[in-house]
Amino acid sequence: MGRITLEGVAKRFGETEVIPPLNLDIEDGEFVVFVGPSGCGKSTLLRLIAGLEDVSDGRILIDGVDATPLSPAKRGLAMVFQSYALYPHMSVRKNIAFPMRMAGLDEAEQKRRIDNAAKALNLTDYLDRRPGQLSGGQRQRVAIGRAIVREPSAFLFDEPLSNLDAALRVGMRLEISELHNRLKTTMIYVTHDQVEAMTMADKIVVLHAGRIEQVGSPLELYRNPRNVFVAGFIGSPKMNLFTGDAAREYGAETIGVRPEHISVSPDSGKWKGRIGVSEHLGSDTFFYVEDTGLAEAVTVRADGEVALRHGDTIWMTPAEDKIHRFDANGDRMAP
Repeated sequence: MGRITLEGVAKRFGETEVIPPLNLDIEDGEFVVFVGPSGCGKSTLLRLIAGLEDVSDGRILIDGVDATPLSPAKRGLAMVFQSYALYPHMSVRKNIAFPMRMAGLDEAEQKRRIDNAAKALNLTDYLDRRPGQLSGGQRQRVAIGRAIVREPSAFLFDEPLSNLDAALRVGMRLEISELHNRLKTTMIYVTHDQVEAMTMADKIVVLHAGRIEQVGSPLELYRNPRNVFVAGFIGSPKMNLFTGDAAREYGAETIGVRPEHISVSPDSGKWKGRIGVSEHLGSDTFFYVEDTGLAEAVTVRADGEVALRHGDTIWMTPAEDKIHRFDANGDRMAP
């Protein structure tokens, strides 16, 4: 079991409230991602769940039991840190075994769990090496293996891939997702990278200034952002947001339209502009269009083979049924 419930959980450091009271339900077996900009409170919230920080108000339930007063060791959770936190003088085998030795498990059970974790993480051939002899991705797998052998009710990941290069991040994303599919254990994953959130999560929790802005599946957040903040944060490149005359035409304070929902033409359309920067990514090309008269530049996704380039004048037309409208408070308006 790995159901986690936050009831009115808040955190203050002195007189500063970094997390106002919030409620959240995480179901058993879910892969939940906390995402948001730096300083939004996502790592603090994870540390509250882990017991590494004390809550100022509210309570945390783990499988229906009030875990708020419990120490981290008694919560049945396993945390994987950004820094790996491995012992450099110990072999991979001893690093993975460390929490089991502390818990007093017998040698036979330790071996069984180590062998299973090593097989799951492709570490069998590296058990007798030390961390300094491993790549960054391998060290991260050792840290995950150390968490697996504890057989926790939930795994907590605090930006575990931020120290890896781009290629390794992609590979480790897949490995962690596959691990979740095999173990069926609750995972809570903190990242500032919304691409990680979109590709890995069953459920995303978008945080901003310590508050939950929206909770939902990746596609739900992408298609139906609750407010301007979520609209501008979820998606890469981000949604185009327009105010002024462009928004007033649709009876809104702000309108949003995603780059793929704007068609381009060399001779006719709704908005006129000049291509500034263009990014050619093979199957797709992204144009950053300037001098639009909209007060904001416009990002457009086009076919990778489109015959347009820097300096060309183009016309852009948004798909009317894909325009998002937001009121003066930044909240989504009904279609």
